[in-house]
Parts: sequence; C-alpha cells; structure tokens
Amino acid sequence: MKVKKLGLIINPIAGMGGRVGLKGTDGLDILEKAVRLGAKPWSQKRAKEAIDRLVPLKGKIDVVTYPHEMGEDVVINCGFSPRVVGTISVLTTASDTKRAVQDMLDLDVDLLLFAGGDGTAKDIYTAVKDSLVVLGIPAGVKIHSAVYACNPVRAGELAALYLEGKVKKVVEAEVMDIDEENYRKGVLSSKLYGYLRIPFEERYTQRLKAGSPITERYNQEAIAAEIIENMSDAFVYIIGPGSTTGVIMEKLNLDYSLLGVDLVYRKRLIGKDLSESELLERIKGEKTALIVTLIGGQGYVFGRGNQQLSPDVINHVGKDNIVTIATKHKIHSLHGRPLLVDTGDRALDQHLRGYYRVITGYRESIVYKVV
Repeated sequence: MKVKKLGLIINPIAGMGGRVGLKGTDGLDILEKAVRLGAKPWSQKRAKEAIDRLVPLKGKIDVVTYPHEMGEDVVINCGFSPRVVGTISVLTTASDTKRAVQDMLDLDVDLLLFAGGDGTAKDIYTAVKDSLVVLGIPAGVKIHSAVYACNPVRAGELAALYLEGKVKKVVEAEVMDIDEENYRKGVLSSKLYGYLRIPFEERYTQRLKAGSPITERYNQEAIAAEIIENMSDAFVYIIGPGSTTGVIMEKLNLDYSLLGVDLVYRKRLIGKDLSESELLERIKGEKTALIVTLIGGQGYVFGRGNQQLSPDVINHVGKDNIVTIATKHKIHSLHGRPLLVDTGDRALDQHLRGYYRVITGYRESIVYKVV
C-alpha cells in the first residue's frame, strides 16, 4: 500500500487580532498593533489539536511541512519526524504561504492541511487554484469560507479518514474573503475568489456564511423589542457583533460597533468595541449577561468573528446568562443543522453543549441544540 503524504502549513499570525478587537491580522501594521495590545499566537495550538488526531497514523503517512512556527514545531511536538522544506521570513507573510503551498504541490502531497483564516485560504487558492486537495484548520478571526472543518479536532479526524481511504468524496468549496480595513469600520463586504477542492463528509466541514436579506429588518426590530423589555438593571450586558444585535443598540439610541463588542448598563453605553482584556476588566465583580447572535448558514455562536468573547469572558458570564437571538431567516438557513461553538477551549465547548432558548421575535422563541 502506498504511503500517503500529508502537507502541513500554519499561518503563525492567523487569529491574533481577534481577542484584542482588531478583527483580523492582515498587514504588518495591524500585526504590530495586535502585539502591542498583548495578542498571542494561537494557530499553532489549533494546528496541534488537528495533528494529534493523526497520531494513530504514525508510520503510515509521511508528513511534509515548513520550518519552525509554520509547521515543524507542531509536527515534532506531536511525535512525527517530518520532512522540512523551504525557508521562512522573520515575520511570515502571504509570500511565505504561497511559496510553501507551491512546494507542497511540487512534492505531490495527497492532502494539504493548513491553519489560518480566510486570507490564508485566499493565498493558497491564488498559488495553486484547484491543483491540490486541501482542508483548513480554522484559526483566523473571520472564517466565511467553506474550505474549513468545523473545528481543529474535526479537521484532524477528516484528514485521517481521507488519508486512510475511508472518505473518498472530494468537492469544490468556496474561498471567500473580506476587506479588513472596511470591516474594522463596520462595513462587511465579502468577495468570492474561487474554489478549492476539499475532502467532504457533512459532519466535519463548516458551511459558507450566509448574509441577512434586507427584508430581515422587521424581524430584527421584533427581537430588539423583546430584549429591551426584559433587560434588568441588575446586569451589565455584553452585546456581541452583528446586524441583529445592532438593531438592539439602535432602539436604545446608543452608539455601537456593528462588528465589535459593546457593553451596556441600565440601557446606557459604558464601553464600545472592547477587547477581551477590556471586557474582563469592566465586568469583574458584576452580574453579566451576554447577548449574541449566530452566523447564518454556519450556525456558529462562538468562535467566528467574536473572539473577544473568549473562554474567560464566557466563563464569567455563565451558561445560564447567555442570551441567543436569531432571525427566522438565519434559523431556516441552517436547514435543521445544530448550532456550533468553537471557543478554542475544548472543555468549555463541551460545557456549552445542550439546548438553548433562541429568541426569534417579540415573545417568540424556539429551543435549539448546540453541539
């Protein structure tokens, strides 16, 4: 039996802007700002969760990767003896990713695993189009593309199944990216760049993000009325990002950050576009509730575009004080699939599993499962 060849590329700066409220790390200036604000790398941790799932295939697969933080360190830490190729910059850039994926193509890898976000997927598509079968380990801030597994563990499991020949289906999945500069200004515009080929098993891969139609406004206002009527002066409210939560702020006549995280107390704004550390400082010792909406089409409640809502923040709030809202259009876009959480803390993800009341209108709600 032919020994399968797995390629691994890690974007070491992916996701660093999330918890510090920068909504991405595209560009050297943003990376430098993220570091100044205390951002820490986390894509290696995410990649390790995936590679750990491949340990049972040790001796049955060859692993090819790039030096140091672009893959070598993680692979060796998981007990593999990889073939390390290429060289990397002191501060890795898109050019390093493109060069790495071209090397993987030249070495004829059977599957390329990569850890990053939408920008990383776009760089890979630009370099090789559909010449490789690839699979993304979600490690970015905004992950709208459909080339990623639901979470790192699922990425590793699906990679193993594909390399063992137990999953044979390969599909074309969308590569999306947004303009980060506009995103930070509260303007969300996605662009389809192309398609990458991925191994497919429905339980393992995430869906493409679905936007909200203009006709959602009435439903959003009904949800806002329900939330505002039930706000308690005893709680500080964290308002997560999104157009549906944004309508709550509009109805309160408050300034807000459409794609950031805000803080409200007694229906007054006490914090706008806060980072994880700023949130933790403001809510310390306070009874806190969290109002969050889900991503249409994908179903993520945590872990996509709202990394400021970190495990520490969520643990402070407590499972019982999470208020989930969603328009009927967003619920229908899931076609019965469950809601998802991917906080980066597996123990917390397990704790958050279960059934939640999801507010869908004024005095309207449904019970929906989170997995």
